[in-house]
Amino acid sequence: MCGIVGYIGNKKAEPILIEGLTKLEYRGYDSAGLTILEKENFKTIKNKGRVKQLSEITSQENLVGTIGIAHTRWATHGKPSSTNSHPHNDSSNTFSIVHNGIIENYQELRKFLGENGYQFLSETDTEVIPNLIHYYFSKENEHSENTFLKAVNIATKDLKGSFAIGVLCTHFPDIMIAVRKDSPLVIGKGDGENFISSDIPAYLSFTHQFYFLKDNEFAVISKDSIDFYDTQLTKINKEISQIDWDATSAEKNGYEDFMLKEIYEQPNSIRETIGNHLSLNTPCQFDELNFSKEFLSQIHKIYIVACGTAMYAGLTAKTMLENICEINTEVDVASEFRYRNPLINKNTLCIFITQSGETADTIAALKLAKSKGATTLAVSNVEGSSITREADFVTYTHAGPEIAVASTKAYTSQITLLGILVIYFAETLGKNTKILEDMKKSILELPAKTEQLLSDITEIKNFAHEVYQVKDVFFLGRGLDYNSSVEGSLKLKEISYIHSEAFYSGELKHGPIALIEKDTLVVSVLTVQDLMDKSISNIQEVITRGAKTLIITDKILENSNFTKIIKVPETNQFLTPILSIIPLQLFAYYISKEKGLDVDKPRNLAKSVTVE
Repeated sequence: MCGIVGYIGNKKAEPILIEGLTKLEYRGYDSAGLTILEKENFKTIKNKGRVKQLSEITSQENLVGTIGIAHTRWATHGKPSSTNSHPHNDSSNTFSIVHNGIIENYQELRKFLGENGYQFLSETDTEVIPNLIHYYFSKENEHSENTFLKAVNIATKDLKGSFAIGVLCTHFPDIMIAVRKDSPLVIGKGDGENFISSDIPAYLSFTHQFYFLKDNEFAVISKDSIDFYDTQLTKINKEISQIDWDATSAEKNGYEDFMLKEIYEQPNSIRETIGNHLSLNTPCQFDELNFSKEFLSQIHKIYIVACGTAMYAGLTAKTMLENICEINTEVDVASEFRYRNPLINKNTLCIFITQSGETADTIAALKLAKSKGATTLAVSNVEGSSITREADFVTYTHAGPEIAVASTKAYTSQITLLGILVIYFAETLGKNTKILEDMKKSILELPAKTEQLLSDITEIKNFAHEVYQVKDVFFLGRGLDYNSSVEGSLKLKEISYIHSEAFYSGELKHGPIALIEKDTLVVSVLTVQDLMDKSISNIQEVITRGAKTLIITDKILENSNFTKIIKVPETNQFLTPILSIIPLQLFAYYISKEKGLDVDKPRNLAKSVTVE
């Protein structure tokens, strides 16, 4: 949530900061602001509203400074307002900071600083940080870059909670300092210029070389150098990462919205995720894992832990793991897993799925699992992200940047990779080769079938136009079809704000059917052949009560009285959620467009949930 950017170099900082904030708008925010160091004085401009509005203000200011920080804020402490927006400066305007995260002991610190003469303008937890830095800085007899770093270091030791911080000081116009704990921060390396950011896409048009800070690491950044320090302020070496995402991946490239672009990128993101892991005539390759038969044979239980869409991808992996590998598997919400004392030991494998690699609850759950002796495996889309540094093993989807808040290509890439991972486990354990051969063939066909599915979307677009004013939508499914239903329901509520719920079809008579009335819309996914007759019977029950029905199926349904049927290509039964979700993604998208809503940036939501 929120977005930090910073720049130091030879160019005017203001337009570069505005561009960086624009690239991070997908993270969700309600206000924006920046600080430019102008002739050894801060020029801080903040505004409730969009980055575009901030840009209109700053463009009139003739800002020429070449060092600055900027921020998009999502209100936590204090309502959205210009005063509560970041950056925040200390009482003397010596320090200016941007901060992502939550300072849990801010009231205690605020009281301490108030007793020492510091005044506060905002309601935020963040404003204690620059004042605390100033407090420690002022205690030093002489002021140098080392004093600046030392003051930041001591101040952060007083902070309880999570933070990613960028700091400027008027005494040192040639450096900025960055530090993180439990909140993401990357540092981009340029030629005569350097950058800080909450996420890689902010500066892909400037650099593809990034450093990833670990918890409690500090960076002192000038235009020509980046030095790293630990909590003892001992200099440390860090490896730089080359991020090969195309800068145009963070642009719309002619599409009206990022979400639509990312829906259409799914054939390629699936193809890239398959990569060199899979071929028909050779065993699956996961060089980064290299699990042995002995190791996998000792795994008595697998936990799949994630949040939201990633968790729904895990539901499909559970079905594959239990049916193909015969390993008992549970899927858990990360925010619950970390508090319910799960039964974990050295014979447990915990798989953590997160697109960004920065999801706070998922990272905390991984740390818990490691503390209990489990083997941990992270599935992420971002190299060098926090979770990839914490996990014992890591494997990556290759979906490229996903900008729209509502996940599409990350979800289908996750199921694809998890499917290949299951084949790898099964081959290592010596499981049924006939099933695995069909799975391999079907996965390799997925990009073409996804392209086929996206080649004509007229029916789903027209149906969305017919029903977009509906107030309640219910999704039904059995087995793997439930997984598509619950993800489809999430997509709809995320971007259309229509009340939507998903149920197992067999649970309909145990309460939910009381909600069905004339013209209620019921969406059902029908791909599981063994459960087809039972599922159709459930749908007939809602039709009898006057409901409209949208059916997503890979079967030919004759003599049906369904309102609308959308056909998807057939594939291996375990992979049907990859294809059946695509019409539901499009359905949610076009419903939202019909309602005139902001598809990419739905209200109250953020792309990366980096606080609990």
